[in-house]
Amino acid sequence: MELRQLRQNEFEASVKLSEYAFQYTQTPEEKESSKQLFKPEQFWGIFDGEELQAKLTIIPFQIYLQGKVVDMGGIAGVATWPENRRKGHVSTLLKHALQEMKSQGQTISFLHPFSIPFYRKFGWELYTEYKKYTIPVQKFPPKIDFPGKIVRDLTDISVLNSLYQSFVNRYNGTLVRDEVWWKQSVLQESVHSAVYFSADGEPQGYVLYELKDKVIECDEFIYLNEEARSALWTFFSNHDSRIEQVMMMMVPGDDQLPYMLPEPRITQELVPYFMARIVDLKSFIEQYSFEANIEAELTISVKDSAATWNNGSWKLSVNKDGRADVIQLSSNDDNQTDISTDIQTLSALFMGYKRPRELHQMNRLNGNPLKVAQFESIIPVGQTFLMDHF
Repeated sequence: MELRQLRQNEFEASVKLSEYAFQYTQTPEEKESSKQLFKPEQFWGIFDGEELQAKLTIIPFQIYLQGKVVDMGGIAGVATWPENRRKGHVSTLLKHALQEMKSQGQTISFLHPFSIPFYRKFGWELYTEYKKYTIPVQKFPPKIDFPGKIVRDLTDISVLNSLYQSFVNRYNGTLVRDEVWWKQSVLQESVHSAVYFSADGEPQGYVLYELKDKVIECDEFIYLNEEARSALWTFFSNHDSRIEQVMMMMVPGDDQLPYMLPEPRITQELVPYFMARIVDLKSFIEQYSFEANIEAELTISVKDSAATWNNGSWKLSVNKDGRADVIQLSSNDDNQTDISTDIQTLSALFMGYKRPRELHQMNRLNGNPLKVAQFESIIPVGQTFLMDHF
């Protein structure tokens, strides 16, 4: 068996495995388009001779974390032929991917799991969820007279991306989108857009949606202020002769729309979504922004079976600027740690998905309660979200 990157002439083998594993078939046109975008250096496979046995993709992304841009390795397309399952191929690929991401400076990794328990074994943990709303026409927000205007089917990516960035950079874990990502993964052919411009001509919000079977399916609802939110909802309400309901497909966890509705009893669903994993604990913490004006010192014992460089005890010294010095302690100092946990728990904690006290109550963060309280005080409160898929 050989572990290596795919080659340009192995596109067909890669597609064949993906189609079988994920149960889809590309048309000749789709296959040709995919071939043009194929980047073999992002694909790693296990080969028996020239036969591809299993594979995965590492996609270089950037994300927002505490308003800053951080490099992230996205794991996608993990697949193996059924006759090759349970031979350790995927385990080998995932552990190798962690080494690759570390070498590339990608201190955090995301993936969309086929099985949450499976990826937890390798250190990934849930970091975000989203809400789904189904709102019948009779429960829409009230229509308003707005001072600006709606421009439908605007495809100026610079306008959309500026609004997107302003909305999502306050969340932890949202993607930094470039023009290629907008074209390939966001603005699909069937997707309509509507942008709200204020009275002075400034873009203030947009929606991306599909109109089908008397339903508006809204994938993105971005607004910078209440005027834009209400104007965009009025735009949806003006479809009331053509539709029966709006389905909000991906809404942040901190959204307050139901409370603002005249009748808030709508269908709501909370959907666990992507998983995150700290790849390089030391580098990740050194770039993390802790609460300012609070000095703290604590030692954390960490278990990480898939990325052994994270294993062991770590001393964190946080200064008043919110920056931390991180030192790995010798094994002789392991019994001096204040807190013990695993890499999954720390991934959820540092992303802002769960708080230290919550995790302590779940027995996921163990140790001195006073040190847990100190940990709580230095971790900024954050909200996670992700609108994209890969």
